[in-house]
Amino acid sequence: MRERMSRLAGFLGRRRRWVLAGWALVLLLALPFAARQTEHLTGGGFDVPGSDSKTTTDLVQRDFGGATDGVAVLLKSSPGAAAAAQAGAVDRVRHAVAGLEDVTLPPAEAARAGAELRRRGVAMLPLRSDLSGDELIDSAATLREELDPGTAQAGVTAYLAGQPSIWAGMQELSKKDLSQAEAGGFPIVAIILLVVFGSLAAAALPLALGFVSVIVTGALIYFISLHMNTSVFVTNMASMIGIGVAIDYSLFILARYREERAAGRSCDDARSEALSTSGLAVSFSGLAVIVSLAGLWMVDNQALRSMALGAMTVVAISILAATTLLPALIAMLGDRVLPGGVVGKALALARRPFRGRARQDRPQGSPVIPGGGSEGQSISDLSGPHGSGAEGGGFWARWAQTVMARPWTAVIGVSAALLFLAIPVLSLDMGTEPLLQFPKSSDVRIGNELASTQLGGGTDPVQLVATFGSRAGAAERRAATVAFVRRLEATPGVASVAPPAFAGDSVLIEATPGARSESDAAIALVERLRDPVVPSSGLARIAAVHVGGETARGHDVRTLIEGSMWKIVLFVLGLSFLVLMAMLRSLLLPLKAVLMNLLSIGAAFGVLVAIFQWGWLDSLLGFESQGALDTINVPLIFAVVFGLSMDYEVFLMSRIRERYMAHGDNERAVAEGLSTSARTISSAALIMTCVFGVFVLTGVPSIKELGLGCAVAIALDATLVRLVLVPAAMKLLGDWNWWMPSWLDRLLPDFSFDVGVHEREVEPANA
Repeated sequence: MRERMSRLAGFLGRRRRWVLAGWALVLLLALPFAARQTEHLTGGGFDVPGSDSKTTTDLVQRDFGGATDGVAVLLKSSPGAAAAAQAGAVDRVRHAVAGLEDVTLPPAEAARAGAELRRRGVAMLPLRSDLSGDELIDSAATLREELDPGTAQAGVTAYLAGQPSIWAGMQELSKKDLSQAEAGGFPIVAIILLVVFGSLAAAALPLALGFVSVIVTGALIYFISLHMNTSVFVTNMASMIGIGVAIDYSLFILARYREERAAGRSCDDARSEALSTSGLAVSFSGLAVIVSLAGLWMVDNQALRSMALGAMTVVAISILAATTLLPALIAMLGDRVLPGGVVGKALALARRPFRGRARQDRPQGSPVIPGGGSEGQSISDLSGPHGSGAEGGGFWARWAQTVMARPWTAVIGVSAALLFLAIPVLSLDMGTEPLLQFPKSSDVRIGNELASTQLGGGTDPVQLVATFGSRAGAAERRAATVAFVRRLEATPGVASVAPPAFAGDSVLIEATPGARSESDAAIALVERLRDPVVPSSGLARIAAVHVGGETARGHDVRTLIEGSMWKIVLFVLGLSFLVLMAMLRSLLLPLKAVLMNLLSIGAAFGVLVAIFQWGWLDSLLGFESQGALDTINVPLIFAVVFGLSMDYEVFLMSRIRERYMAHGDNERAVAEGLSTSARTISSAALIMTCVFGVFVLTGVPSIKELGLGCAVAIALDATLVRLVLVPAAMKLLGDWNWWMPSWLDRLLPDFSFDVGVHEREVEPANA
């Protein structure tokens, strides 16, 4: 595998102009489609196949398509508004609805609303449609453009209400948040890269790859959304992960190239070595991320699958760009990516006082790595491409020696800290209230709360559909239905029950809950209706009764995800273990990696529960605690964080294994591997944490939750886990780290990072 990557590096160097021209053409073709990536996204896709709510939706669409409410327009008149202005507002609604396909406003409803608006100052105009709730989202988005909800016109303000209107507003809000996050994220990352590389050209390369990856993925999302239901959150997901991953991967390869050049290799040899080591590690770490995200397909939910697909796509594009576009750019720029220029001189000047202090504080004799060969090796001598080098520095070598001097203290201390942070996970609860994602001043929230007040409960009724077949006559059906309606009206939590609608062998009954549609009280009502109200009713004896609606659908999604988490966890852990086993040729190192990843993920979820469920620091982060973690975010964060944690594991372990195969000394290999990769890992983690942190400051609560969970997990993983727990655990395991049954080693494919023991380290040019 190393040889193949080396040949690829040679090809990219020779054909760099053609490679750059090809990527430029791809980027130009992608730009117009990336600009349109949100056009066909939807807030739907949450139906659970085979569930009671999905069956209800299908029956309502089949038998009652034109008789169900999905979107409503509310008109609120200010005191003193003229009657002509009120009539004009109703006319504007009528005109806007007339431009929609398959959506109508009955004339009688328009006349009634006009009279009610004059009398009470508030009126609701329910729209009729044969479309499903998911299909109505596009219609609601069009109405938002036409009516400009929340803005008063001649003293009358229009609002939209209903679940489709919520998701249409979410699309609009997501676009705004995405543009703010990208505008804030790139400058922060640019500053970090300038500090890390000390070169404007070197700092620009990872930024360019991040930009290319996000744009190309945006175009692919546009085409994906044409052929499958794609969640409105997929753009935020792809941008959040894409910026961080693309920059991290290019950082790994570029840092190795600079390290090899500092050791005296030629440009071609340094590029070849960087791609055949760090490039190979990037490919494996990207594969680990994709494998983790693929675990989300274990859940039969289209919204979750589309978000996973968007993230998998941007990771794949990032790998491709880092292993093809980046080497071509390095070949084109040459030594301009090395430290120097105005930026390099400024940073050198700023670091001079700290370097002088470090020399004064350093003891006269450098400590010796135990077991570092027959004569031992000073940590300060770990220079060149396989020592501390320009990128690692003496600090990280001394850090590794300090951690491994007291391995039990490090393992117990860090494990205890992470387990302490994970304690709140024991009370983790999942739930989703889309309306609470919006600020209190949002027209979406105001409109739906007004509608809830008008209806005396939730804006989305619980739908009950009974199909009789040939079990009873018409009189018996009507009698059973009337009796069931009376029982519904007496059921706690029901605010009102609409008159039953008959169509063929089916009857539709809509019960408005007395609480918000996605609240715990409304969910409790759905559970109460499903058992015991419906099964014990006379209607259930002569008909098949299904309970659905938006509240029931949300409850079914939550039940599905809760019941699927074990499958996701087993899939992700199992495949990640196999990938690492094939790469590292070890049984214990993949097991260690999996267990340590679980520690950092558990700690991250503990922080999320404390903030988003218990409400700690919610005012500081600018949102309203919903009392639970977002249902979709729980599996999403697990898969994303587990995969991204593998990035640092693969990069660190590839360096350690490379050194172990060169000399066979475990402790020395750990010290050398950590000292050469710690600075790069820390820089990459800082960039990734900042990218996720930007989304914490700009996104809706569910995106804030996703961003904070990933940021905390990455920060903990790259510091406590990779820089403390890993070297300490590897010191304790000793040569058992590399144990692999010979028969299993022969069965596994060879994805070797190994360097032959005969291969000599290249001395610096000025040695």
